[in-house]
Amino acid sequence: MEKQNKLAIIPLGGLGEIGKNMTVIRYGDDIVVLDCGLAFPEDEMLGIDLVIPDITYLLENQDKIRAVVITHGHEDHIGSLSYFLKQIDVPVYGTRLAMGIAEVRLKENNVANYTLIPIKPGDELTFGSIQVGFIQGNHSIPDVVGIYFRTPVGTIVHTGDFKIDYTPVDGKVIDLPKFAQLGNEGVLVLMSDSTNAERPGFTKSERTVGAVLDEAFNGAKGRILLATFASNVLRVQQAINSACKNGRKVAIIGRSMINVINIARELEYLLVPEGTIIDIDEIKNYPDNQILILTTGSQGEPMSALTRMALSDHRKVAITPSDTIIISATPIPGNEKSVSKTIDALLRLGAEVIHERSMGIHVSGHASQEELKLMLTLVRPQFLIPVHGEHRMLITHGKLAQDLGIPKENIFIGTNGQVFEFEQGVDGVTGKLTGKVTAGKVFVDGLGVGDVGNIVLRDRQMLSQDGVLIVVVTMDKGSGGIVAGPDLVSRGFVYVRESGSLMGEAKQQVKQALDKCEAGQITEWAAIKSSIRDALGKFIYEKTRRRPIILPIIMEV
Repeated sequence: MEKQNKLAIIPLGGLGEIGKNMTVIRYGDDIVVLDCGLAFPEDEMLGIDLVIPDITYLLENQDKIRAVVITHGHEDHIGSLSYFLKQIDVPVYGTRLAMGIAEVRLKENNVANYTLIPIKPGDELTFGSIQVGFIQGNHSIPDVVGIYFRTPVGTIVHTGDFKIDYTPVDGKVIDLPKFAQLGNEGVLVLMSDSTNAERPGFTKSERTVGAVLDEAFNGAKGRILLATFASNVLRVQQAINSACKNGRKVAIIGRSMINVINIARELEYLLVPEGTIIDIDEIKNYPDNQILILTTGSQGEPMSALTRMALSDHRKVAITPSDTIIISATPIPGNEKSVSKTIDALLRLGAEVIHERSMGIHVSGHASQEELKLMLTLVRPQFLIPVHGEHRMLITHGKLAQDLGIPKENIFIGTNGQVFEFEQGVDGVTGKLTGKVTAGKVFVDGLGVGDVGNIVLRDRQMLSQDGVLIVVVTMDKGSGGIVAGPDLVSRGFVYVRESGSLMGEAKQQVKQALDKCEAGQITEWAAIKSSIRDALGKFIYEKTRRRPIILPIIMEV
């Protein structure tokens, strides 16, 4: 970035994955950060709570950061703001709902200093040499924007998470004329949502779910429990509308659901007739056929309200055979097994379960192939960078663009940390991939941020698979002889009382290793521990085909 006339786009998250979206837009000494999201841990990330982007590049260049701009209020776009703002103090711009949800998260995480500035579609702001504009979009949460960046090299358009919904629940239709206007003016780079790039056709309107909910509510004889994403305010609105039509009161369970509904009501994104919402403790005062319970747990999360109800472990609600459970969400890849277990457990309790696969109780918030083609046709970019998707989705999106006439060499399929650089030359703007910056996953475990890495995770996996074997030996400081032990303690390896002979032989292996050390006049603890670990590890594997973590502990007297 030594020359002023170079424009760089650097994704730090969101490429080759779903989640932790974050992109750096840089021209000269001006940086604008687009989105600041998190991802949820995969199965092998044992004990990890959250995954956030590595912001080393931004910490190294924090004097150049002018602003953070946010496309919408989902966790994969605002979830790491708390960790970012504790290290880098810059203003954050986003729609009112996104800023409202972000503020709750910042307060929960005890972030003292922050500046959240609400914007609305149509606004334009200038940060140094970069002008930023906001475009009305459609998604599964209200107040979504696409964002464009005008720079001296050319205009970048980022769709944000989007679908083209001609009949949105809140009446705010995606501003296709603005995308077309930008296309007519000339767009250098389009960064477009690839989540549904493999899905042919069009994504259904959110409004179609309302009709299915009405039908389900009409047929339900007892209580209705509806689980969806807390942030899917438009789905919650339709559920409340159906409840009101059928004379049902609405109770809410789940901290995130309560928080988002409170914010959405306060900012008037959620319209609820007076007296509709009741406390969960009041449901016993009404007949079952007058109750709707909105809850979290559509992804089968172990500690969520719906999962605990399914396991008959919830303090407030016990599932009965007269209940109808509606799971209005598609399992995120990796959560299918958890969701299936939750559905099975609910069915065992006798409840009726309506879920996405059995009827149209859920629609996606992301554009399918025909909508992606329409966006490409309106914007007509010189270059395309598919974003927000796993690698196969990015590839498929790129092929759609080739079908529409964008040259293959102008479609950049990248990875996190890749620098996409654009430069004004004599014959126009050229684009290329020019190396990488630091990017990756930072693990959040409890209050620890980044202190758990791949080595610790590997140890956790080994502990979970084969357990730990602790060897305790007391040695004479002067002579180096054994005073007591060796004693073996097993945790997660074998049950000691039923494995006496194995543990006895293992002790002999440790004694032989110690005798060898004594004969060889090896007195360094590290060398002695290594000998114990090697001898015992080899013996245990031969006998059991297991590899427990072996921890030698030497005490001197």
